[in-house]
Amino acid sequence: MVTFAVLPQYLLPKRWLTRLAGRAAGARLGDLTHAAIRRFVARYGVDMSEAADPRIESYASFNDFFTRALKPGARPLAAADYLCPVDGAISQFGAIERDQIFQAKGHAYSTTALLGGDARLAAEFEHGQFATLYLSPRDYHRIHMPCAGRLQRMVYVPGELFSVNPVTARGVPGLFARNERVVCLFDTARGPLVLVLVGATIVGSMATVWHGVVNPPRPGEIQRVDYASDSAPALARGAEMGRFLLGSTVVLLWPHGTLRFNPDWALGGAIRMGQALGKALG
Repeated sequence: MVTFAVLPQYLLPKRWLTRLAGRAAGARLGDLTHAAIRRFVARYGVDMSEAADPRIESYASFNDFFTRALKPGARPLAAADYLCPVDGAISQFGAIERDQIFQAKGHAYSTTALLGGDARLAAEFEHGQFATLYLSPRDYHRIHMPCAGRLQRMVYVPGELFSVNPVTARGVPGLFARNERVVCLFDTARGPLVLVLVGATIVGSMATVWHGVVNPPRPGEIQRVDYASDSAPALARGAEMGRFLLGSTVVLLWPHGTLRFNPDWALGGAIRMGQALGKALG
């Protein structure tokens, strides 16, 4: 059931707004860009002291600012089997009920839908574990590996561009399996791992370190790239794997019996990249 709080999102020209925001974010307008970044920093309370370059004047565009690097050591890696891949908040986490991922009260979606209709891949995560992590506009926007892995497949799945904030997650059925997304499948020492980068309204693009910008363009059809084992990118634990322009959401999937979540985790809790996510089982 659509709630009144999210009804306007069904009516807004989300794709047009996203294209417009993407062009604005890439514009290099000198003092105008720097003034806009200063307003953004003030409004959202962005901690620029963590940035590798805290000088706002050093960012030629909003995109440069959104994807800013952090100072070395700003995100130390915990002594844990699995690390938090992002800064943000815990939207949901827990067990996958057969193939159903819990989104919010009254809403769930299937692993097959999330993975762009790939039922064979989805079957590997039956009764597994999932985590949905929300990045707000103020957060660090790069995504890192929770453990070491070798890329097997990347799939671009076209879709809607609803906001992914908590209010929308409670009001739009199947949100994360409806929005545009990039599915990344890794082979790890403990089996397959999926990271899904979920797009949203005014998230101009998503990028990975091995491919670069995935979208735009937005071709309107699923695009799959398989990587040969001898040439597939291998990424270390804690290494950057991708980035968002502005905020969005990451969904992670593990097979059954793979991990136990950090007992300190709680819904809505703040997380930082490099903190302990969980312990490997077996």
